[in-house]
Amino acid sequence: MKFIALFMCVLCLAMMAIAPSSFAATAKEIDASVDVALERFESEVKGGKEFLKAAKGVLVLPRVIKAGFVVGGEYGEGALKINGKTVAYYNIAAGSFGLQIGAQEKNIMLVFMQDEALTKFRNSSGWQIGIDGSVAIIDVGAEGSIDSTQFKEPIVGFVFGQRGLMADVSLEGAKITKIKK
Repeated sequence: MKFIALFMCVLCLAMMAIAPSSFAATAKEIDASVDVALERFESEVKGGKEFLKAAKGVLVLPRVIKAGFVVGGEYGEGALKINGKTVAYYNIAAGSFGLQIGAQEKNIMLVFMQDEALTKFRNSSGWQIGIDGSVAIIDVGAEGSIDSTQFKEPIVGFVFGQRGLMADVSLEGAKITKIKK
């Protein structure tokens, strides 16, 4: 029991260290974080820049925080960019229950490859991954490369820049909601 209490204290301290700057961010802060995440993606993934040019829109959710100890949660804020310009702000939230322990920070990027998928996303009041739209999660790994011609899915998702103790790339069930900034 003492181990669990000690672990929870460490987990809370870790969350306090990484979480404050990711919650309640201003539009300017979100835009800056989104730009950094996009630059990182383009520099670390061979073909990333060209892939993003072929996209109809890109939702970037930098610094998404996930933590759990049996019961878990995930939250982050980001921006939808079309033709390189921010058109709206969104948040992602998810809850989970089960065998899990740890905390993690990551970048999530949803790339809309078809106009129909982008329009459906933008017209929704709350878009749930796996229900309102299927997302093909791509793991390019270290020194990986991508090519826009290899994807036929309307929405392609990337999880990158993970830091922390929880290794999970599942986005299933996460809800994305438009927010005002």
